Amino acid sequence: MRSRRQRAARSDYLSDALALLGGWTRDGVQLKRVLVCDDSEHAALTERIKVAADTLRIRPTIRRLDGHTQISVDAPDGAITDGEVTLAARIEDAYRTVVGRR
Repeated sequence: MRSRRQRAARSDYLSDALALLGGWTRDGVQLKRVLVCDDSEHAALTERIKVAADTLRIRPTIRRLDGHTQISVDAPDGAITDGEVTLAARIEDAYRTVVGRR
């Protein structure tokens, strides 16, 4: 069983890692991001996200609304883990690859 100090250190580590991912917000046990991209970029991004998500065995929710791609990554066990933060980082990399640096 983890001590309170170990849980706090892990939480700080994940918070620090998430802070490096600009644009991502934490909403309880969910990470969220809204990205600007056109329909073809959305399709390419979605395919890249699916590959990363399959590798990590995480199922993000991806929606298209008013020219924006909305992504949410839920933590099914009630706490955000390094897996969810890793997926967020991979999504950021995929986004930069697909749309370039805007």
